[in-house]
Amino acid sequence: MPHQPPTRRTALRTLAGLGALAFGAAACGPAETGLRSGSPAGSATGASPSASAGPKRRLGAEWESHTRTFMSWPALSAVWEDDLPYVRQDIARIARAVGKYEAVVMMARPDQVAAAQRACGSQVEVIPLAVDDLWARDTVPVFVEEGGKVVGVDFNFNGWGNKQQHANDGKVGRTLLPKYGIPRVQAPLVAEGGSFETDGEGTLLVTESSIINDNRNPGKSKAAIETELKQSLGVEKVIWLAGVRGQDITDAHVDSLVRFTEPGVILLDRAHPSTPPDSWSRSADQAKSVLSKATDARGRRMEVIDLPQPDLNRITGEGDDFVSTYANFYVANDAVFMPRFGDRKADDRARGILQEHFPKRDIVPVVIDTIASGGGGIHCSTHDQPGKPAA
Repeated sequence: MPHQPPTRRTALRTLAGLGALAFGAAACGPAETGLRSGSPAGSATGASPSASAGPKRRLGAEWESHTRTFMSWPALSAVWEDDLPYVRQDIARIARAVGKYEAVVMMARPDQVAAAQRACGSQVEVIPLAVDDLWARDTVPVFVEEGGKVVGVDFNFNGWGNKQQHANDGKVGRTLLPKYGIPRVQAPLVAEGGSFETDGEGTLLVTESSIINDNRNPGKSKAAIETELKQSLGVEKVIWLAGVRGQDITDAHVDSLVRFTEPGVILLDRAHPSTPPDSWSRSADQAKSVLSKATDARGRRMEVIDLPQPDLNRITGEGDDFVSTYANFYVANDAVFMPRFGDRKADDRARGILQEHFPKRDIVPVVIDTIASGGGGIHCSTHDQPGKPAA
């Protein structure tokens, strides 16, 4: 492996020494459509959007039909240093793989479009749009259905609580959606797409650490945030998991911990037995305890199935902050994309579990060692737009 970059995890420690607010908050302008919106992000007292105003929203499941996948071409050498070429290879590898199954749109800075296009190939559409980093899951608005149309709910990305430069990534909601004629609604919260996991039937899984947090939503109570999530996303029930506060830059997004494979069935990330117990494994234990007792929005009890991690002594990647979870998979049209970590036994086991739960889809392993060393995975770097496949 090349020299390890400052990662999404190590950035937290680095910025803490420099002053975590050095980059400042992303500007949050008013909603750009006539659709309902809430108070400005970060407000402790602003009113939530009215639940009765307009058609009901619906947050669909990832396994439903996609029009396209959005991705983002990493731009900042200040973040990735010498690993920038290698992380771009990982992003291009994912884009090429997903592009065999559905349309992929890669956002890239105008001066980087040609290089991104060469790397990604002709199956991927590269568009000029200023971005900072590769985390499209968090920067692209969360798509919901409302009145028979797709709407983008902009959760006011602020660099995971002002921990990383985001001058361009904080504006993706305002710059991307008009290109596709998608109305934008500004949420009354600060959050990221990786914060949310849904079954498409009204149930939302969220970690408290990633959203009930003064670095996103100062002064807002759990009850107020839950109400605003229900109204912004159209969900009926929020199940809260503790997560892990302050030990990675995302404050423990749910999409690396638990994932629905169908309503009532959840895969849970599990550390390899050789891994010493830590706050991450305790978070998994807490999540399993909560989920095993909970019911979903339809009143069903949920089946929780372990998705074991690889042996860190057998993987091909490295780094103290290497994210070795298989839970950060991405469900696309006719395929599921999972990481290949190099522990053959563990890779095959994870592939088998995913195949069992997605029997009609191809399970496609992809090498993402540099992305994983930077604190993320395949799901973190992709964002699905629901709807009929693009022609």
